[in-house]
Amino acid sequence: MRVAISTDGQMVAPHFGRCEAYTIVDLEDGQVKRQERLPNPGHHPGFLPGYLAQQLVRGIVAGGMGHRAQMLFDEHDIQTIVGVTGTVVDAAAALAQGTLEGGESLCEH
Repeated sequence: MRVAISTDGQMVAPHFGRCEAYTIVDLEDGQVKRQERLPNPGHHPGFLPGYLAQQLVRGIVAGGMGHRAQMLFDEHDIQTIVGVTGTVVDAAAALAQGTLEGGESLCEH
């Protein structure tokens, strides 16, 4: 499974659309098999779900995102996990092992 983690520096970004980049991870057999950094092409309403779907992403991890964005990701069959904090490395490892837990979106819109 290919997942995009919203990234600021080494940390999970608090907002998926305004992060500096996405860490794209390929998960297989409980491990991170491949990882690359994809610069954020810009936050334009409705653009990122389609863009990430073109990158074959099936899931996104972020600190937060608005309700409309979550619905747009759902329309592209991309699962969202929000409320995630900490390092990208830890989030990717927990996701690969099936132990990553989301929570309330950190976005306030």
